[in-house]
Amino acid sequence: MKLPPYDTFPNISGDKVSLRQIQPSDIPAIIDISFYNAVKASTTEEAMEMQEKIDNDYQEGNSIHWGIIDNASGDIVGTCGYYRGFYGGAGELGCVLLPRFQGQGFMTAALQLAINFGIGQMMLRRIWAATATENHKAGKLFERLNFKEMRELPDGEIELELVRKA
Repeated sequence: MKLPPYDTFPNISGDKVSLRQIQPSDIPAIIDISFYNAVKASTTEEAMEMQEKIDNDYQEGNSIHWGIIDNASGDIVGTCGYYRGFYGGAGELGCVLLPRFQGQGFMTAALQLAINFGIGQMMLRRIWAATATENHKAGKLFERLNFKEMRELPDGEIELELVRKA
């Protein structure tokens, strides 16, 4: 497996979006979607502190977190990445999109880039995600990306997974 950190942070470009390292100048635009361990930032300072923790997790080899950039405008529209370690060749894929960009295909394009990187570069055998049972849009998104629902978790979430074909 080829896991983080990398000599050079992997920026990935697609037709609609690019995934790149989040810069301090991005933070004001993504405060509303800044989370760490399910805690939401409420100020720029909190979002900066959370990003420092995320960057530290990356340096320790436990995550990789990208900003999602709309190629047409250059705006940051959301974030996605792999979080909480890579145990047994698996990675947890998470994502969040600024509300005004929802329903425009940004997350589908971003997650496809992240999945391709996870399978092709990181050599992950299993990619999984968890989402609230009532978050039907996220469930449909992961289904479009060929994830299969695995189980309902005790906290009211569902776990979905994508397994690399041999």
